[in-house]
Amino acid sequence: MASDHPMATDIEPGSPDDSSFELAKPTIPDPESSEDVILAWLQRADLLASEIEQLIKQCGAINSRRIRLATVTHPRTPRHISLPLLRQLFTFDLMGIALAPMVAADLKHAAEDVLIQRIESISAGERLTLARRASGRVAASLLIDSDSRVMRAALDNARLTEVLVTKAIQNPRVTSSFVEAVCCHGKWSVRQEVRIVLLGCEKTPLARTLAFARELPASLVRDVLHASKLPPGTKRYLQAELRIPD
Repeated sequence: MASDHPMATDIEPGSPDDSSFELAKPTIPDPESSEDVILAWLQRADLLASEIEQLIKQCGAINSRRIRLATVTHPRTPRHISLPLLRQLFTFDLMGIALAPMVAADLKHAAEDVLIQRIESISAGERLTLARRASGRVAASLLIDSDSRVMRAALDNARLTEVLVTKAIQNPRVTSSFVEAVCCHGKWSVRQEVRIVLLGCEKTPLARTLAFARELPASLVRDVLHASKLPPGTKRYLQAELRIPD
């Protein structure tokens, strides 16, 4: 006999178990919404670029540091919004963006550009922190800093590369104190490519130039000396000491 009661498997339309039921996507927050409401909305991965753009148009100027940062770092934020907002971020927020693994490479590069442009206007304490913790490219820009503490901290930055160090040695603004620091550095002074660049640098102490040259192949030293900007007298002295024909 058929039961008069509905089966336990019956599903009411619109219930959470209904296959046609979908969670309603939160609407774009009202400009008057609280910071927490807007931040929660910006945490969603399913936002569209057009929705983020509409939020920015509605809000006008964004006065909240946290909302600016969340907008810049959202992967769907259009570049014509994120790039101008980058310039409004604080120094260490920019440093974090440049180091964040999930941030797009072009946005990281743009954050580094803004940081490098700011270097001359920020405090020595901020520069020292950047020298220690920032990306290699930002640290490299601090290798020619007038403050020796900043320069040495940048030289010890774990993200600094050999290419960046050699470029800094070849920079027309390079200081003698930086060149001497590289010559004595436990990591960089033993790298052959760094030694080759130091060999051709007129600010490298003569004793260090001679020591490096003695540990490099004579043919390589001859080529480096020929192309270097060392004073002619220094070149002749090195050639004589190392018995390298002119």
